[in-house]
Amino acid sequence: MAVAVAKFQTDDTLLDAYSTTVADAVDRIGPAVCRIERVGGQGGHGSGFVIAPDGLVVTNFHVVGDARTVRVSMPDGASREGRVLGRDPDTDIALVRADGSFADVAPLGDSKRLRRGQIAIAIGNPLGFEWTVTSGVVSALGRSMRASTGRLIDDVIQTDAAINRGNSGGPLFNSAGEVIGINTAIISPSGGSIGIGFSIPAQLASGVVDQLRQFGETRRGWLGVRIQPVTDDIAESLGMATARGALVAGVIKGGPVDNGTIQAGDVVIKFDGKDIHEMRDLPRVVAESPVGKAVDVLIVRKGVEQTVKVTLGRLEDGEKLASSEEGSNTDQDKGDKAPAVSTASVLGMTVGELNDETRKKFSIAADVSGVVITDVTKDSAAAERGIQPGEVITEIAQESVATPKDVMDRIGALKEQGRKNALLMLASKTGELRFVTIRMD
Repeated sequence: MAVAVAKFQTDDTLLDAYSTTVADAVDRIGPAVCRIERVGGQGGHGSGFVIAPDGLVVTNFHVVGDARTVRVSMPDGASREGRVLGRDPDTDIALVRADGSFADVAPLGDSKRLRRGQIAIAIGNPLGFEWTVTSGVVSALGRSMRASTGRLIDDVIQTDAAINRGNSGGPLFNSAGEVIGINTAIISPSGGSIGIGFSIPAQLASGVVDQLRQFGETRRGWLGVRIQPVTDDIAESLGMATARGALVAGVIKGGPVDNGTIQAGDVVIKFDGKDIHEMRDLPRVVAESPVGKAVDVLIVRKGVEQTVKVTLGRLEDGEKLASSEEGSNTDQDKGDKAPAVSTASVLGMTVGELNDETRKKFSIAADVSGVVITDVTKDSAAAERGIQPGEVITEIAQESVATPKDVMDRIGALKEQGRKNALLMLASKTGELRFVTIRMD
């Protein structure tokens, strides 16, 4: 029985189709790509692209720096002055309004439908070579990278389309001529492209651009908690069938949930209808939510699921609050100095401030000082050592502690030193002291 031989397109035919596709996409996007040079202030020069006829231009924050005005040059030779409307260092995005009107625009598209392996095209001004086109594929999705502020940017696109210095702020687009990302960074030991470039996804950029256009700044939602991953051991100790969600390790003093709505030791598994699969999901969905919105948060508290209602604060205000409490401008996510917390969860214990309220609750003598243990997780390392609620931690590794933050900082320091156990001095309600070693693994 004869078998029909399938007809395959020749390499030449496929290459011609690929070339035509790329060239058509470049014709669509290219006229909207611009060169951006700072005018005064600290910054650099790079690329950008026009997203609206009234002259709105998207670029990177690190391109404009702190400059108030920039020079916007177009492929047709026109050069115009642009005013920086707003900047967001946390996502490395800036918005500029250039003088005049523009017929060619490249609006932000939908990056959620991206697939690995699909065509990715970049246009920019690398190393002084203006309006250079490079192409490749979407190498990976869901990458993470740090902004200059130290904050994590999620869902970053990785591409092997050549990106060099000067490409920053330019568009990454697909074969349909839709902008899917803003070219931002590369990995390179030499400073040149080795085929590992990163772009801020259009989906993220779109929300940031809308806020910069409306307010001249970002206004992100803020829950006011410090979180950590839910490991298999933690999930088991909390009575959870699987490790999921974000464990609340501390509540920021003066924050939206400092009223006890959410407590240290809670696990957030759903926020405003969105599942929280792992720790890093929570900061993203909270930040994308409007300030002042009342949302339902599904938590696991002592093994039982319950829904609480939370009204979100503003992240930027929360950072100022944390900075004023710590006497510095440290970003809360950098990790070098955590903001003050009213309660914290550590080593199977929930600890809180020793104040008039907690002294009365646990009948603690007036001359006892330190950090009170308000709860101990069953079968935890702390429970194994016989630690009880109402006891007070006065020292950790022979250093005094006075606040929940002190406890977290001291335990963190011991872990960084490679210690396996922590030596705690505990005071009973009447002030009797004892030493306890507790495992930190």
